[in-house]
Amino acid sequence: MLGHPLQLHSSPRIFPCNIFGPQLTETTESETTDAVFVDASHLFILCLLWIFMRFLNKNPKENVGANGRDLRSKSGHWHEQEAKDLALEPNPSDHPRASTIFLSKSQTDVREKRKSDHLNHVSPGQLTKKYSSCSTIFLDDSTVSQPNLRTTVKCMTLAIYYHIKNRDADRSLDIFDERLHPLTREKIPEEYFEHDPEHKFIYRFVHTLFSAAQLTAECAVVTLVYLERLLTYAEIDICPTNWKRIVLGAILLASKVWDDQAVWNVDYCQILKDVTVEDMNEMERHFLELLQFNINVPFSVYAKYYFDLRSLADDNNLNVLFPPLSKERAQNLEAISRLCDDKYKDVCRAAMRRSFSADHFIGIRRSNAILS
Repeated sequence: MLGHPLQLHSSPRIFPCNIFGPQLTETTESETTDAVFVDASHLFILCLLWIFMRFLNKNPKENVGANGRDLRSKSGHWHEQEAKDLALEPNPSDHPRASTIFLSKSQTDVREKRKSDHLNHVSPGQLTKKYSSCSTIFLDDSTVSQPNLRTTVKCMTLAIYYHIKNRDADRSLDIFDERLHPLTREKIPEEYFEHDPEHKFIYRFVHTLFSAAQLTAECAVVTLVYLERLLTYAEIDICPTNWKRIVLGAILLASKVWDDQAVWNVDYCQILKDVTVEDMNEMERHFLELLQFNINVPFSVYAKYYFDLRSLADDNNLNVLFPPLSKERAQNLEAISRLCDDKYKDVCRAAMRRSFSADHFIGIRRSNAILS
């Protein structure tokens, strides 16, 4: 009876002539009423179906992976591998926006310490932190490009301390187990491996290596990057039985990658008298294999670790004493500042394009164009 299919218009008013076509004028009034009622019910059903489909696709971004592909298969189920990859967080030693592991592990102790200080009415940094005055200036000369060696090593060992203290388990590998590969010939009691080392003990061990090998402060930051990368890639924990060999391997690798004059493995054997070169070579080879030979440290990752170490020092009220500014040091800083200022002015003067005035516009000489 109807000559044309159902047509939907954007107008809110529905006219019979627009819906049913020109043949509607030839039908009777009862047939027209029945047709309008039937097709209005069809329209209502279509609207319900449209609303239902919109409800199913309310959040389409939830079904899209990081690479833009749909995470659901044809049957509507999630791809297990894509779901696992989506749930994994980026590695902080590779991605600059991922938070460092040591800083997150230290937050529990920091909150407890702040709560205890608040209950005991202890002012943070009351006796350790010194402030500048009109007569004395305490200058922090540690920068991201040239960190202070003593401060950086102390912060790095504090990060290792929190790694050991707040570890999730005691997962380890035989190559890093000090019971199987001891660093000294002296017999170590078994109780030594049952207790977590203190921060000062870790600092003494690392400070001895850095002082004897004459390593830089930047090497300490890269050491921490390699350490967390190893724990993430190899899925192990740093614990009392393996922390010395893991730290030694990270320092060994960081000194070769970062410093211009690298320290050879035999030089570490002279520092640690009872360690053989073969043991150092085997540990370095396993360390590189566990890192999947990924020794690249972007500057953004390096800067993130540096500033997180400074945040760790501030949160723990680390006693870092800055020497007061002397007259000779002030003159050196002024000379360096003046030199940098002159270089900046020369660069700006060379890069600045000045416009000519209208008085000298006629006298401008232009070179002839060379057409080739």
